[in-house]
Amino acid sequence: MPAKALQELVDLARNHSPFYAEAYRDVPRTVSHLTQLPIVDQDAFWAANRAADNRLLTGPLSDAGVYKSGGTTGAPKLSPWTRTEHAEALTAFGAGMVRAGLKPGHRVANLFRAGELYSGFLFIEGALHHAPVDNVRLPVGGAAPNEYIADLITGFGVHVLAGEPMKLTAVAEHLVAHGQVAESVELLLFGGDLLFTDLRPLLSRAFPKAAVSSIGYASVDAGLVASPVPGDDVRLHEAFPDRTLVEIVDSGTGEAITVPGVPGRVVVTNLFRTLMPIIRYPAGDRAEWVDADCRQFRLLGRSDEGGRVGIVSMPTEDVRAVLVAADPGRFIAGMQMVQRRWDGRDGLILRLGYTDEPPADLTERLIAAVYAARPTYPEEAAAGVIHPLAVEWVPRSELVTNPRTGKLRQVIDERPKN
Repeated sequence: MPAKALQELVDLARNHSPFYAEAYRDVPRTVSHLTQLPIVDQDAFWAANRAADNRLLTGPLSDAGVYKSGGTTGAPKLSPWTRTEHAEALTAFGAGMVRAGLKPGHRVANLFRAGELYSGFLFIEGALHHAPVDNVRLPVGGAAPNEYIADLITGFGVHVLAGEPMKLTAVAEHLVAHGQVAESVELLLFGGDLLFTDLRPLLSRAFPKAAVSSIGYASVDAGLVASPVPGDDVRLHEAFPDRTLVEIVDSGTGEAITVPGVPGRVVVTNLFRTLMPIIRYPAGDRAEWVDADCRQFRLLGRSDEGGRVGIVSMPTEDVRAVLVAADPGRFIAGMQMVQRRWDGRDGLILRLGYTDEPPADLTERLIAAVYAARPTYPEEAAAGVIHPLAVEWVPRSELVTNPRTGKLRQVIDERPKN
C-alpha cells in the first residue's frame, strides 16, 4: 500500500472517529507502514459502535445500508456501508466469482439466507449483478424447501448453486434420498463458512459434474476481505488488489508472520471504507501463507474455535482431520463438538451427522483414532478428571445450525454458566 494512501486513511480515521482518535493517541502523526498502528481491540471497537452516541463512525448515519452479523462468535454486530462503498465491494466480489468459475450465461440459484439485516442473500445477489459476465440470477433464498430447489434445478437447468455449506448439503441429501443426480450443476459456490472435507462425498454424489469453490472471503464486520484462488484447494484466497490488505499475525505477540505454513490470526485493512473504517481489524479467522511473497493464504478455521475439556485442547480442525482419516467409508457428513458437565466432571461429545447408517464398530475406531492423536485425553479420563470421549450419531439434518445464518455450530457449550 502506498504510504500516501495509508496516511490519508489514518488521518481520516483519526480526525473524524473518536474511537480511532483515542486508539491512535500514541501513534506518530506520519505513518508509513501498517505495523506502526495497533491491531484493533474488538471489544472496544464494538462498544464504540452504538446506535446512539456512536464514537466509531466518521460521519452521520444519513445515507447507508446496514447489515448485522449472525452473532455466532459473540453479540451481533451492526455494520453500515455508504452507497459508494457497497458498490465497490460488490464489484470486487463479482469479479472474484468469475475467478471462482462463474461463466457467461450461467444460471445461478442464490440459496443464501435473507432478512433480519443479514447480508448473505443481498450481498451475493448484488455481486452477481455487478459481475463482469452475463448471468441469469435466480433469487431462491435459504428458506426455500429442498424439494423446491431440486425441482428448480431440473426444470430450469440450473448451472450454479451458491449458498452456505449446510444448505448445499441439505439439497444434496434430498437429491440422494430420492435417487436423483443433478447433472446440470457445473459449479457449487459456498460462503459464510468453510466447506469441510467431511461434506464433500455427499456433494459429489448429488452433483457429480460440479466443481466446488469458495465464493469469496467477506464478513459483516470486517467487510470485503479476499478473493478465491482457482484450483483444488478451496481454502486458498488472496486480498483484493487496491481494495484490501491482509496480514497474518502471531496470536500471542501480534507480530507479523511472513513464513509460509505458520498459522496465525487474520487481520484485515479495508482501503475504501471510510464511514466505518476497518484498519488492522481481526477477522476472527486463522490462516497460513502458502507462498514466499505472502500473497496467497489458506484459511484454517475460526481463531477461537475448538473444545476444551479440563486441560485438553480439542481444535475442531485437528479433530475433524483425524475422524475423516479414520472413516474410509465416508459415513461422516458433518461434525460438531458438544461440551457438557455432569457428575462434577466435564465431558465432550462428538456429534456426527450421517446420511447412510454407519457400521456398529465405527464409533469405537473413531474414538481410538482421536485418543491416539490426543493422548492427553485418555490419560485425563483414566485419572477421573474428565469423562471419556463419546460419539453421538444423528441424521445430518439434526446437526445444530445458527437459526439466522444456517451456519453449522462447530462447538456447543452446554455446561452450566455458574
